[in-house]
Amino acid sequence: MRYWWVNQNQTFRQETAGGYLWSPKLKKDGGRNPFYEFMREVSPGDLVLSFEGTYIRAIGVIQSHCYECPKPAEFGAAGPNWDLIGWKVDVHFHMLRHQLKPADHMPALQPHLAQKYAPLQSDGRGLQGVYLTSISQPFIEALAGLIGPEAIDLLRISSLGEAVGAYGDGLVEWEEHLRGEITSRTDISETEKHQLILARRGQGQFRRNVQQLERRCRVTRVDQPEHLRASHCKPWRDCESAVERLSGENGLLLTPSIDHLFDRGFISFENNGELLISPVAHRPSLARMGVPVDERLNVGNFSEGQRKFLEFHRNRVLLTAQIGGK
Repeated sequence: MRYWWVNQNQTFRQETAGGYLWSPKLKKDGGRNPFYEFMREVSPGDLVLSFEGTYIRAIGVIQSHCYECPKPAEFGAAGPNWDLIGWKVDVHFHMLRHQLKPADHMPALQPHLAQKYAPLQSDGRGLQGVYLTSISQPFIEALAGLIGPEAIDLLRISSLGEAVGAYGDGLVEWEEHLRGEITSRTDISETEKHQLILARRGQGQFRRNVQQLERRCRVTRVDQPEHLRASHCKPWRDCESAVERLSGENGLLLTPSIDHLFDRGFISFENNGELLISPVAHRPSLARMGVPVDERLNVGNFSEGQRKFLEFHRNRVLLTAQIGGK
């Protein structure tokens, strides 16, 4: 379990009522923002503290991994410069009866503030520009002690017995929206529509195109087709054309475990074939899944087209945000 802090001044009411967190993918200048990138690192069962108007108002239990979703309509005029497509995470919020004002307790809290990516200023006010950030276990334990039993109970219970999904219902809804757009197109044949939809799950013409270039899993070397999946480097939902969705150069053949790690951004590849492991990945788990975490691995050459799609994967899928610590 990991612990998070979200500053929700603009969107507190909408997010807590709707049971989610939402952020843009990028800053308005197109640059990456670590406080948006952290959205991609949360996992079901993590806890998040909701901060609004100088108070910790709620504690949330993360219900899903991050997924793409349009900007919520209920935001209205909030964030006029935000992109229309961003990151969303499903959350079950517990509104606190005792809502804590950190500014009143900074002598006790100050020692636990991280030097990097801290959510608060030294006087206890929220830091402008910070949306979601990771916090340490000692910091959340100190806060829980000040909030009281309702927060302490949430920390003690690692699982509340609630169903938590792998990616969130919203991701399914979003991909179904894209699928509907393909189905309703009049400029392509029914056969083309069918192949584009099959490509969503790594099947059909997309898989056959990948098999023209790839013969085995790049990491485990498994070469039996029945044990391999065709995995998009640039995700299906991010592709801008049918050509990208069906291109064999936009895919790799991977075993299911390696496909999961690649799809979630825990691993990627340099253009020269060097395996990259995300700094937030749980390395013992990766080792059990067949990833050589204690040695360098080069998986071989990629074509020029594959290198282009892998650049997108490194820039937009690989989890690279660094956790701030003391």
